[in-house]
Amino acid sequence: MEMNKMICSQTATIRDAMLCIDGNTKGTAFITDEEGKLVGVVTDGDIRRALMEGYGLNNSVKTCMNKEFVYALVSDNIKDITEKFNLAVKIIPIVDEEMHPLDFVEYNENIHIPLAQPQLCGNEYKYLMDAFFSTWISSTGKYVTQFEEKFSKYCGVQYGIATSNGTTALHLALAALGIGAGDEVIVPDITFAATINAVLYTGATPVIVDIEKDSWCINPDKIEKAITLNTKVIIPVHIYGQPCDMGRICDIARNHNLYIVEDCAEAHGAEWKHKKVGSFGIISCFSFFGNKVITTGEGGMCVTNNRELNDRMLVLRDHGMSRERKYYHEVVGFNYRMTNMQAAIGVAQLENIDEILEWRQSLEEKYRSIFSKILELQMQKNDFKDRKKIAWLVSVLVDPNKRDAVLQNLKENNIDARPFFIPLSEMEIYKKYAQDCTVSRQISRMGLNLPTTCEIDDKKIERMAQVVESIL
Repeated sequence: MEMNKMICSQTATIRDAMLCIDGNTKGTAFITDEEGKLVGVVTDGDIRRALMEGYGLNNSVKTCMNKEFVYALVSDNIKDITEKFNLAVKIIPIVDEEMHPLDFVEYNENIHIPLAQPQLCGNEYKYLMDAFFSTWISSTGKYVTQFEEKFSKYCGVQYGIATSNGTTALHLALAALGIGAGDEVIVPDITFAATINAVLYTGATPVIVDIEKDSWCINPDKIEKAITLNTKVIIPVHIYGQPCDMGRICDIARNHNLYIVEDCAEAHGAEWKHKKVGSFGIISCFSFFGNKVITTGEGGMCVTNNRELNDRMLVLRDHGMSRERKYYHEVVGFNYRMTNMQAAIGVAQLENIDEILEWRQSLEEKYRSIFSKILELQMQKNDFKDRKKIAWLVSVLVDPNKRDAVLQNLKENNIDARPFFIPLSEMEIYKKYAQDCTVSRQISRMGLNLPTTCEIDDKKIERMAQVVESIL
């Protein structure tokens, strides 16, 4: 396109800017001064808002132009320019050292497909600003209480204790149970390191066991074989949105008088026999990191039906300080609190969790349909009896000899994909705690996670399928 179709003088009216935008069909006009230097950018959205605010078509374009705009120098490299794009900025003017516009670059869907993005389309901004202007921006405020009450109710559990992140939620849960040196805690080999790290924080000994080949979740048979007189806790991890076999695990825990602490970081809303994950453990832990089903940026939560444990966690979370006597510390505690501002976002996210899960499920079904033609690829199973998985990321298995090549080809095509977690048993700092974990090592080398964002459509999935199939 000719650059002059993008340029409008700062002496122009709003009507003139509209005609410029109509002529270039880019939804944007670059505003220049009498020396031809770029001084602002105006979009069709800016004009629409100005008209709604009462400005007329004959008002100066300067009344609605953005003076603080994103631009790139002609000397900038493409990587730096690409990083300037965001949800609001789709066209970037290219200028010389004296701010004369020379060209522009337009966002193209082929530039980058991210692995995950938070869906912030509800009351997040409204509640966040309410918390901000209330001045209750630290760990006290109405949104913390609301989030704890509403999320625990969503899980079908009585109490919720909001934390600073999912890792601290796990540590808080184990600390509240009195887990420490001499105790053993059973964890799966395929999980994020936070699961085992939380055990090590307490001084207890983790025992790493293998996973089920089909579900990728912790194998109940391996749990039972790993139990000793020192075993105190089982941590089932609902990996990649797939619920563990909670029937078997609950039976094992009951028969051996063990605690269950669920790690639900990746499975908000998943179910076992129509009961949500998080409702089976003596304490269950969630993460609200930015890539999770719902997010608070950073954040976590413990949920429990046990009043005594709830009260203990509230004390431990707040430096071990007495809830009746300010600044009197009953135990050595932690600063694991969530802020009111984070919780405000969480409350808004929770209002839309059903819709979020629905579009995630719909997106996964689109993947299943389009990827079904790739015979060398296996989608994560979703047809287990009694298990209702959720779509956290779209997880697939491919030939282990080609998995890394697939990931590299996706990267070269600006598609953000990730390998499965490296088994804990393969890492030097953890391998001494591992039992035989043959299946987990096999699955890990085959697995990769594909992008799961609300901006992905059939066309993008078709593109990803072509990239993957070209290697397989």
